[in-house]
Formats: sequence, structure tokens, C-alpha cells
Amino acid sequence: MALADAGADVAINYSSAAEAAEAVAGQIRDRGRRAVALRADVGREAEVVALFAGAREAFGSLDILVNNAGLQQDAPLHDMTLAQWQRVIDVNLTGQFLCAREAVREFRRRGPEPARSRALGKILCVSSVHEVIPWAGHANYAASKGGVSLLMKSIAQEYAAEGIRVMGLAPGAIRTPINRAAWETPEAYAALMRLVPYRRIGEPEDLGRAAAWLVSDQADYVTGTTLFVDGA
Repeated sequence: MALADAGADVAINYSSAAEAAEAVAGQIRDRGRRAVALRADVGREAEVVALFAGAREAFGSLDILVNNAGLQQDAPLHDMTLAQWQRVIDVNLTGQFLCAREAVREFRRRGPEPARSRALGKILCVSSVHEVIPWAGHANYAASKGGVSLLMKSIAQEYAAEGIRVMGLAPGAIRTPINRAAWETPEAYAALMRLVPYRRIGEPEDLGRAAAWLVSDQADYVTGTTLFVDGA
């Protein structure tokens, strides 16, 4: 929504929630922008390649990648299965690699368009405060987010000279379904606030505004760094 409000057409990736993705696309069209919902499991190479082909078919090319697919499959380390470890790494880390690779290929194929953007392309890697904060009981998730941090920095360093900006966005506690148990009751919310100096939970719109700024020309001198949006 924030990107659409800033003037972008948006290709929305979903894995299973087709109706929800189509509803978001409809809201974007209501704002006067183009939108398309495309299905892909970002942990699967062939599906990512098809995802980017669909975005090119819809819009001709792309200028911005928001690498924001992520999930949790939590367990104590001694109970964590290899399947739980692998699925989280596949989506949260390998998915960011595959999508970033396809985006860089498309940026280089398309070439510069100064009238649209000062940068050749922008990649925003959505991570977590747990890229730097250890999280007992969530070893797979924390490892994936730590990997995202150095993946982002390495890609940013590799392609800065070509005009591709790569940045990180690290949310703290945000009011989304993935952490509903941490905020939906007054008792849980009070416990959460003991960890958040700013004394409120983040809202999805807080991240949307930050993301829209990072991928805009207003942030053209920003690359290879992570913006933490965590109320701390």
C-alpha cells in the first residue's frame, strides 16, 4: 500500500493465500495503480524465475524488489527436525538470494532509466531485529536473519558501482499474525512493552513508510545498511 501510494505499480507474490493477495491487488487498483498477484514459493528456483517472468509480462520490467517472504517453524534445538531447519532457511534466506539474483539480472538487462530512478535498481531485504539479537528456541529463524544481513551487505558491495542499491529493513515487534500471541491480550501486550522502550507495538504502516523512503530517490545515497524499525 505504501509503495502504491508513492506511485508504484506492484506485483504481489503469495505462496498460498490467493484470495488475500487478490484483495490487496484490488485495493492498489482502487488507488489508481496497476497491480497483479503472482504465486511462487520463493524457496524454489523455478517458481522464482516464473515469478519474475510474470512481473515482466505485467509491467515490462521492474525497478524495486522488496524481499519480504518469511516464516517461523519454532522448536528447541534438541527437538528441531532437519525439515524445520531447512524450510525456514529455504524461504527466509535462500528465497532472498533467488529473488535478489533475478532482480539484479533484470536491472542489468533493462539498463538505466534516469527519468524513473537515479539508481539502476533497488532491493530491500526485510530481515528482523533477530539478525543481531540471539533468540533461544528459534535457532533456524535467527540464523536465517543473520544470513540475510551479510547477504544484503555483500550484494550491495558487489553491485554499488553499477548503481544498484541494496538495503535492509529490520522490524522489531509489529502487529501482524505471525506474533499474535505476543499482543492480542492485555497481559501479553504489557509483557511485550517491557521489551520496547518506545512503549507501543509497531504497526505495518510504520514499515511501509520506511520501505517507501528507502527505495525512493530521497535515499539515493543509502546502500549496504539496515534500518531498524523497532521502537528502541
